[in-house]
Amino acid sequence: MTAEARDAPSSLDDEAVLLVGHGSRREKSNEQVRDLAVSLEGRLGVPVVPAFLELAEPSIPEAIAGVAPSVSQLTVVQLSLFAASHVKNDVPLAVQQARSEYDGLTVHNGSHLGVHPAIVDLLDDRAATVEADLGIDRAADDVAVVLAARGSSDPDANGDAQKLARLLYEGRAFDRVETAFVGVTEPDVETALHGLAKHRPDAVVVLPYMLGDGVLTQRVRDWAADFDAEYPYVDAAAGDPLGTDSRLLDVLGDRWQAARTDSVQMSCDTCKYKVELDGYEEDVGGARAMLRALNHQAAHADREDVDDEPHAHDAPATHVAVCTNQTCAADGAPAVLERLRQEARDSDECDARITRSSCLGRCGEGPMVAVYPDGVWYGDVAADDAERIVSSHLDRDRIVSDLVDQTL
Repeated sequence: MTAEARDAPSSLDDEAVLLVGHGSRREKSNEQVRDLAVSLEGRLGVPVVPAFLELAEPSIPEAIAGVAPSVSQLTVVQLSLFAASHVKNDVPLAVQQARSEYDGLTVHNGSHLGVHPAIVDLLDDRAATVEADLGIDRAADDVAVVLAARGSSDPDANGDAQKLARLLYEGRAFDRVETAFVGVTEPDVETALHGLAKHRPDAVVVLPYMLGDGVLTQRVRDWAADFDAEYPYVDAAAGDPLGTDSRLLDVLGDRWQAARTDSVQMSCDTCKYKVELDGYEEDVGGARAMLRALNHQAAHADREDVDDEPHAHDAPATHVAVCTNQTCAADGAPAVLERLRQEARDSDECDARITRSSCLGRCGEGPMVAVYPDGVWYGDVAADDAERIVSSHLDRDRIVSDLVDQTL
């Protein structure tokens, strides 16, 4: 924590902190949030209560209800790596509702973890541990790094991942540092790894940029192991996630101090909800995003009334994969992807997950859109076709025959 955070103004006797994590079906990941809350309380000298956006308890409203009677100030600190929809919509909605419900409570909303020198140092140490395990030295060997982030449909979040990778490269003896993503956007981790092979580095260090050691982290490890086996002239291995390293407390302390002094600064100039960005024009204004946040909140409330497991997400009925590889991308696939997502969000019937895909092997016939489990592939899809695919196929199970490229 910085000197400013240690010398924070005003009394702490009547104040509490809400540490908001995402929540997971893996209790080990939820315990990590609780452990960080305990450590942060010791660092700040202020009660710190953990809360979760979904999949775990207590929820944000439940946690606020528990602490509100005993304090007059509550500062929300977010344990999100980057600023996407949860940070920009779901948490602010919960904060605004708390402000309306508790007259005597002042609620400050903090920003996400984001890009911070302590995180860069932490990643550097994670890389050094892998180098030691491989028996290499970046001062003498060519060492490349792949920073593997989760990936988001929000350009701000993906842009911050790129910035973090660049800061990790600056001033260090790495041969190169590349950014890759586990899903949603490109380049994916496998593509980034194979692209590095042509540079013939002595070693490749893959850093999973995640808090917990869960399914996605293991997937990154598997990709690194596969790459190591496929390219015998390159040593490759994956490092550990961020975990509960004490340097995260430095970042959280700074975010707490910024929030409680009303000096939080978000990247509004590149926020897809506030300015018009290519490919995200229909998100401008925030109304759609706020509606999504309200629906998301209501869905959890409905589950709490009927299920013993209120935060369990049902698997979608349909998975739609949009090829955004080079040829399809040049033919307008990103616009198709965003229109499909927008139409799906606007539909009352659609139960589908719409994601990016790498090459589907139909180059020149795209943009390609594959719908599963139906096994229907649409070809030469334009953005204007998205409404028909959603309203006919995804809503009513009626194949859009004139767009069908093949069925499997």
